[in-house]
Amino acid sequence: MGNYLRSLRRRRRKRLADQYAQPGHDQRVAVIGLGRFGSSLAHELTRRGWDVLGIDTDAHLVQQHSDTLTHAAVADCTDPEVLRQLGVHEFSRAVVGIGTDIEASILISSNLLEAGVPNIWAKAISRQHGQILERLGVHHVVLPEHEMGERVAHLVTGRMLDFIEFDDDYALVKTVVPDIATGVPLGQSRVRSKYGITVVGIKRPGQDFTHATAETVVERGDVIIVTGKTQAVEAFAELS
Repeated sequence: MGNYLRSLRRRRRKRLADQYAQPGHDQRVAVIGLGRFGSSLAHELTRRGWDVLGIDTDAHLVQQHSDTLTHAAVADCTDPEVLRQLGVHEFSRAVVGIGTDIEASILISSNLLEAGVPNIWAKAISRQHGQILERLGVHHVVLPEHEMGERVAHLVTGRMLDFIEFDDDYALVKTVVPDIATGVPLGQSRVRSKYGITVVGIKRPGQDFTHATAETVVERGDVIIVTGKTQAVEAFAELS
């Protein structure tokens, strides 16, 4: 880990200068746990231009991803001193991608909180695990398997093409437009007052998505993006 630490110190000095030039701009994130969830997240962040430090206790996993990530280190982050040596306490964001080892997940999350990392995301494998992380004070708890299960259930049982639900019982749905909303401008169809939803986007066959307005006329076969309370968008998507 010595070579990595020397490299990190050099890069840290440069980043500090960059941060003074661009106040508040910090695109660094530590991803702890490089399993399927953590590695997928880390690679996507790297693709988007973020400076990603990937950490895992498995040397094989670290080697596998070292050429793609900005930095990669073999380390056990259940030890708070290791986090300090890696400089994770200086990061504004960290993700705990460990799910199967609940004890390690809790210890690492606790260490990050004690280190003062201001934005922490942690993967949970059950609601009970998630509740423990929330009680610790983790800022964002992610239940990927549970959330994906709910999402796929909506797609399997209905006419929806995609479904995303937010914490406050609010959802975003992609669906084929029901006949009741076709042939007239959206403002005249009164879907918002009748069904409690808002059409925000529209895609005609062979075309890209565009914003929907009150003057937009939706035709049969168009795909639309709808927002509103979960129950309202579910009911609207099921209309024929």
